[in-house]
Amino acid sequence: MKKIGFLSFGHWTASPGSETQSAADVLLQSIDLAVEAERLGVDGAYFRVHHFARQLASPFPLLAAVGAKTKKIEIGTAVIDMRYENPHYMLEDAGAADLISGGRLQLGISRGSPEQVIEGWRYFGYEPAEGETDEEMGRRHATEFFELLRGEGFAQPNPRPMFANPPGLLRLEPYSEGLRERIWWGAASNATAIWAAKLGMNLQSSTLKFDETGEPFHVQQAAQIRAFRSAWKDAGHTRTPRVSVSRSIFPLVDSRDWAYFGRSGEEADKIGFIEANKRAIFGRSYAAEPDVLVEQLREDQAIAEADTLLLTVPNQLGVAYNAHVMEAILTTVAPALGWR
Repeated sequence: MKKIGFLSFGHWTASPGSETQSAADVLLQSIDLAVEAERLGVDGAYFRVHHFARQLASPFPLLAAVGAKTKKIEIGTAVIDMRYENPHYMLEDAGAADLISGGRLQLGISRGSPEQVIEGWRYFGYEPAEGETDEEMGRRHATEFFELLRGEGFAQPNPRPMFANPPGLLRLEPYSEGLRERIWWGAASNATAIWAAKLGMNLQSSTLKFDETGEPFHVQQAAQIRAFRSAWKDAGHTRTPRVSVSRSIFPLVDSRDWAYFGRSGEEADKIGFIEANKRAIFGRSYAAEPDVLVEQLREDQAIAEADTLLLTVPNQLGVAYNAHVMEAILTTVAPALGWR
């Protein structure tokens, strides 16, 4: 059995072929898609966060709205760039969204990826400490956020408060019990996956990672997952961690599918560079008739290792088409692979 969710980057553009012409369109359609996904039996609705871009950027209002409109589906991010975040304010937002959803928040965070502007986090008021890189700053923000999720009091109460305080030091409110076990780290390397395991975060592994061995993407990603699980065990954590991978998967079952993805040209991994000098490997997309797709996916070692699969959706094609894709995967692919 495998949990299956969707992952939307929330693109919008005023081009004629886009179903999401504005930011309002993509936000409202994201809610509608989550409702439709829950009706189909999809397990999770996840959203990517990119600043300074015509994409989803402020996750907590959206997550709260999705949580209020649904009953069972997990709601989450993949991922929030922690270089841009105030851990204290984020704790309040995350706690509120989790309580609204009844404890369904699965919060993916990371140090972030290359953004639309140069050092965009500076515009949000954040500066690395002396001798610290922006990557280290993101991890520092993440560690502080993760510690705040313990719910322990740390702030000295005012002796003459406006409202009566409970005894002792105060914590941030609203506090959501259990959210700390539902924090995921988006890791692009084996080392960061191991770091996340030691802290006790779940693992999100995306469609790219640093090319550390020259092997196919899915082989490297599977090795990363095994390294994460080994480090988790060595750290002595008592609960079982969760691991997700993301894939673009399109069963070709009707004329629309063939028109959009019949000649995708992305049947192989790609090599590129991020941040100028870091060699990265980007995983292939899958688009084929269901029986062919099943055999292709059967060979993907990382999907086999993960307990959760996030399907990256082309959100600009609209709610109805994306629901069609998810339904096709649930009915023609997942059962044949033992995911359902």
